[in-house]
Amino acid sequence: MTSHWRNNRIASALRGENPTVVRRLDAGFAAIGDLQFLPRYSVLLVDEPRVHRLSDLPRAKRLAFLSDMDRLGEAVERACLRADPAFRRVNLEILGNTDGFLHAHVWPRYDWEPAELVTRPVRLHPHGRWTDGRHALGPRHDTLRAAIGEELDRTGTSQDGAA
Repeated sequence: MTSHWRNNRIASALRGENPTVVRRLDAGFAAIGDLQFLPRYSVLLVDEPRVHRLSDLPRAKRLAFLSDMDRLGEAVERACLRADPAFRRVNLEILGNTDGFLHAHVWPRYDWEPAELVTRPVRLHPHGRWTDGRHALGPRHDTLRAAIGEELDRTGTSQDGAA
């Protein structure tokens, strides 16, 4: 995967050039995460590049973004339930501490995670998991991406994502 789209994930999604995009939703883009140490990890990107916080959006758009986050969370949950009997739950987060644009994380959690981490925030996973190239998004994750897209299609109308 070339990385020029990473310079501005939202603008590249709007141009149809962000390969992580799974589907276009009402207020943003459902995307599969760059790292897959927790399989099916996904991100919801707002569809306005200059929006930094949820409160930057008008109320109706804010509610649409939160609805999209719920929809992506449900799609990831359904895809995980079909694929892994050790799936526990989905954690939803809007953080914005590293990337300044509005986005939401959809973290699947599994019983096979280390016991000392499975009930703790994902950010507490060891640094090596975040940097290990074996977890980098690639063609081997196409089935994960397709499963999330199929579940999004089942949860409501959406437009196909670019990739």
